[in-house]
Amino acid sequence: MAEATSRDFPLIFERSRPGRRAARPPRFDEPDLALLLGEDQLRDAPPRLPEVSELDLVRHFTQLAHRQFSIDGNVYPLGSCTMKYNPKVHEEAARLFQDLHPQQAPETAQGTLRLLYELQRDLGALTGMDAVSLQPAAGAHGELTGILMIRAYHRARGEGEQRRVVLVPDGAHGTNPATAAMAGYRVVEIPSDDRGEVDLEAFTRALGPEVAAVMLTNPNTVGVFETRILEIARRAHEAGAQLYYDGANLNAIVGRVRPGDMGFDVVHLNLHKTFTTPHGGGGPGTGPVGVKAHLAEFLPVPLVVDEEQGYRLSEDVPSSIGRMRSFVGNVGNLIRAYAYIRTLGLEGLRRVSGHAVLNANYLRVRMQQAGYTIPFDRLNMHEFVARPPEGVHTLDVAKALLDEGMHPMTVYFPLIVKEAMMVEPTETESLETLDAYAEALGAILERAAEDDGYLPGAPYHTPVRRLDEVRAARQPVLSYAFDEEPGSSG
Repeated sequence: MAEATSRDFPLIFERSRPGRRAARPPRFDEPDLALLLGEDQLRDAPPRLPEVSELDLVRHFTQLAHRQFSIDGNVYPLGSCTMKYNPKVHEEAARLFQDLHPQQAPETAQGTLRLLYELQRDLGALTGMDAVSLQPAAGAHGELTGILMIRAYHRARGEGEQRRVVLVPDGAHGTNPATAAMAGYRVVEIPSDDRGEVDLEAFTRALGPEVAAVMLTNPNTVGVFETRILEIARRAHEAGAQLYYDGANLNAIVGRVRPGDMGFDVVHLNLHKTFTTPHGGGGPGTGPVGVKAHLAEFLPVPLVVDEEQGYRLSEDVPSSIGRMRSFVGNVGNLIRAYAYIRTLGLEGLRRVSGHAVLNANYLRVRMQQAGYTIPFDRLNMHEFVARPPEGVHTLDVAKALLDEGMHPMTVYFPLIVKEAMMVEPTETESLETLDAYAEALGAILERAAEDDGYLPGAPYHTPVRRLDEVRAARQPVLSYAFDEEPGSSG
């Protein structure tokens, strides 16, 4: 296992030389820090910071940036995570609103409030929901919001203590059972059948007066459409349960099919997946939640409303579950999603979902031709699950892809498929890129067949070789370790 060196990966401390400066702070009268902060909060000695020239500093961060993998530079087919291109015009649109302050008077922000009001309406129309909250800060946060509303609904009907179970498919996103558990529910797993759909008979047996909700994704996590969704909805409702829609995969059907028409009562949306807002490193996320009319009274506040005097933020929601985060939501990302919807229109969104499905099915066939197995070999939606030939490990293939300048697909998920490779090319990739990806995957298998040691040693051309990922997770190095003085010649 090769380690990073200053030659391979220039570190700013290795470039440090005493007396060099990239900038000088302005001079000011030094305040009495002991009085401001307290004597016990002051350092005994100055912090050890690198001393570098401006050019070295710029080159350091530029080189680091070039080593970052991003959708702007490379293909990034992460199944379920939907790493698709974020149009730059939407960045310009969001920048127009950068001087807003969340606490300014509503009459001074009428344009923004109108935009948010129209986005609520648009998302409701696209999902078949009657009311929408833009407040949740991420998809999982939207899940929690929706399940808390379902819990409030059952409590209002006097069934809160009785309904303590949430049904979740065995191939669901990990956030689904985690969300239900956080809300105080017991999770019961429902198996999949040999077609990759929910086992309808097992599902029916699990229904009962103790079930509060059923959490589903459609298309589901293995990338196939739940063809019996109307029957699932009917049986769930007959048992008194609410049907929750995980909107992670809406990009496969947006503009064509609405969750509300399938029978879902609640839906959360990942705007970074379907509506091309940036995927943050834990943020900036956005996970709006839509509900049918019978759940609208439990929505979090505030909601954007349109009145004779203008648009305003309303707290007038009778049985609201309360505020889920500060202010109205991540407005910068909401603006980006609004721009995306208004740029494309309904027909444009239909083309987007069509291209997502076409690209995924094309790459599925190409991977199959290259020697990979498709566990659920049927027409898929926007993503699909594959696995390498017997004796080849998915992790090794993923590492080898890094040498091709391509990001691996999602690996070892969903758990119901051994050695799973979950692939989602998205609608934004060209035919040439899909062909190149399939050809790289095929070449990896060919090289592995010729050389038994090739795959276990990959990658070979990245700044660092294969790392001890378990140790990195359990014993992360979060600070620089000085073996000697920065700039010394040791």
